[in-house]
Amino acid sequence: MDHQSITSAYQRYAPFYDLLFGGVFEPGRRRLIQALDCRDGNSVLEVGVGTGLSLPHYPRHTRVTGVDLSPHMLERAQARVRRHGLDNVSLLAMDAQSLSFPDASFDKVAALYVASVVPDPAAMMRELRRVCRPGGQVLVVNHFSRGYGLGHTLERGLAPFARALGFRPLFPLAPFVANAGMELADTHPVNLFGYWTLVRFIKPGPMGTLA
Repeated sequence: MDHQSITSAYQRYAPFYDLLFGGVFEPGRRRLIQALDCRDGNSVLEVGVGTGLSLPHYPRHTRVTGVDLSPHMLERAQARVRRHGLDNVSLLAMDAQSLSFPDASFDKVAALYVASVVPDPAAMMRELRRVCRPGGQVLVVNHFSRGYGLGHTLERGLAPFARALGFRPLFPLAPFVANAGMELADTHPVNLFGYWTLVRFIKPGPMGTLA
């Protein structure tokens, strides 16, 4: 995976993304935002915001910053922000592996369906940890390879086409968690057949809690 293959893939996906992935990924979006448990005045960073399908679900009292590498996806996200009058949302073009925000900028950080897309998932997680405030949460929803069954057979078959697909079909959970550098709070299956997983991390700090 590299930036050029990612931007090319999502330039192709952008006109059809909502149709293809809007409904099937919706439970995971809602579950993640519910798990964030946003309080009045909280600031949230969402990396890989895409076309902004999650944005209308955030509480209006939460300040949301969405970033994405693909200008074509961001155009559609910006249109959604205008359409819904989301004055609590800001959108920026940015690489999730090299965020321009200062350390500890956000109360909570979300990454929806992007961990297996970026060229270096460990680098992305280092950045998410860096910009999250001590004691804050970093939540990820993604597919993770199970290593068995029909799904694994399909993942192996698709793996050679990762660049064209714009994501890694083979993406195991254990090394992803090991490289996150944060406390794993819990995991929950989401979406159709529970094939995707919500992973919740806590950044070490005095305010951290697993509640």
